[in-house]
Amino acid sequence: MALTQKGAARRRKRTEELERPAYGWIYKPLLTLLVIYLAVCVGLGIWWSRTPAVFDVEQAVADQRGTAAQAPASRGAVTAASLMTLIETLLEKPGGYLRNDIAPPGVWLDNMPAWELGVLTQARRLSVALPAMEQAAMPALENVQQRLAGDSGDWLYPSTEQRLTQALEALDGYLQALDEDGEAAFGAEGQGLAAWLEAVTRSLDDLGLRLSASIGPRAELRDLDIDAEALPARTAWYRVDDVFFEARGQAWAMIHLLQAVQRDQADVLSAAGLTSRWEALIAELELSQRRLWSPLVLNGSGFGLFANHSLVLANHMIRARDLSRTLSEQLAATSAPDGETGAEAASESPSSSDEASEASPTAAPAPAMPAPESEDAAPSEAMPSEQAPAASAESEASATDAEASAVDAEASSAAATAGDATAADGADNAADEGAVDATEQTDTASSGDAAAVEAEPEKEEASEASPSEDAVESPGDEATAEAGDDSESGAKPQE
Repeated sequence: MALTQKGAARRRKRTEELERPAYGWIYKPLLTLLVIYLAVCVGLGIWWSRTPAVFDVEQAVADQRGTAAQAPASRGAVTAASLMTLIETLLEKPGGYLRNDIAPPGVWLDNMPAWELGVLTQARRLSVALPAMEQAAMPALENVQQRLAGDSGDWLYPSTEQRLTQALEALDGYLQALDEDGEAAFGAEGQGLAAWLEAVTRSLDDLGLRLSASIGPRAELRDLDIDAEALPARTAWYRVDDVFFEARGQAWAMIHLLQAVQRDQADVLSAAGLTSRWEALIAELELSQRRLWSPLVLNGSGFGLFANHSLVLANHMIRARDLSRTLSEQLAATSAPDGETGAEAASESPSSSDEASEASPTAAPAPAMPAPESEDAAPSEAMPSEQAPAASAESEASATDAEASAVDAEASSAAATAGDATAADGADNAADEGAVDATEQTDTASSGDAAAVEAEPEKEEASEASPSEDAVESPGDEATAEAGDDSESGAKPQE
């Protein structure tokens, strides 16, 4: 009986083992593989999250131009080569372009994708400003602008990597056109430089506000010259590091682009006296690239136990913003006088034409003035010089004759201002002018007294007009004195 029960128990046990085998050993290798995978992902995440080092813009030109690096290039080659190196850094750094990753470990990372967005933002701003800096129309620059303007998170066709590659090809063609004998070159007067700096200033101002928005108590912002009411909503705690690394990415790109533009526009900056301020802007941005020793972006307050990394970086962004704003304003001011000079010349040209038109009526009758004098010169030439004083005396004696009194008045006024004629010639000229004026005033003079009264204002008009009429016959100071004596003698009969 006992043997039968033991045999039945053994058969049941064998049946249970066959029907329900023990698979517990399979979970151990699966768990081991999962741990290894996570360790690899963490290691790759740490490696891929390291910020690339700063490169030399001069070396970037040599690398991008290749065999043509020995030949001189046109203005703008350093800027184009530096922009190409920025884009290549996004594609060739450890892990490649991570912002559009949809698989681990890239999908788990957020610091490096935010940094890539900052670099791409500054590359886009420069691509927008390049056509204004270029002195000739280049379709390649428009192509670069279009390729960089796409969505930074696209992973389907065309992906962001493909568009960045196409932008590199367009920039390579533009860099070849910047050879010494090429058709492309930046303007020698720094065209478009002030506009690009204004865009940089707006970027820095926006970054300062976003970094400052991560601070809880707004009273801590009073030392940073920040309007607390103008700040956006407070940044969420899980987004603080994203804003921080985006700001560092933009600052990293600005350092290289500013250095490249300084090489290309060195003469423009030196002529404007902005070289030292430009270098100060680069130095301020370099301070924002110091190593972050903490594994996390801390958001402490005041002099507490933990630092506030966002507030420190906001301080550098605001200082760089002020320097950039000053540079853009001074560059705009130095380029403004050239435009104003042309505007002033254009505004003065109508006035000069008006002056010419005003002067033409007075200048045109001048050649016609000798005609009546030549017509009236025959009687005076026929009259001897000894009879000229007698003729003037007879004209003065006829007080009742209106025409003779007008002649006398004109003769006396002409003698008063004819400082450049002799006594005899002054009498002849007075008689001639008196004859001309007498013929013109025969219809208007009604009496001798009225003519004598009208002679007073006419004397003043004649004194203003006579220098231009008698300037030809100016013998000297002695003749002036003699003419003054004649004017006094001519004025006595008037009284």
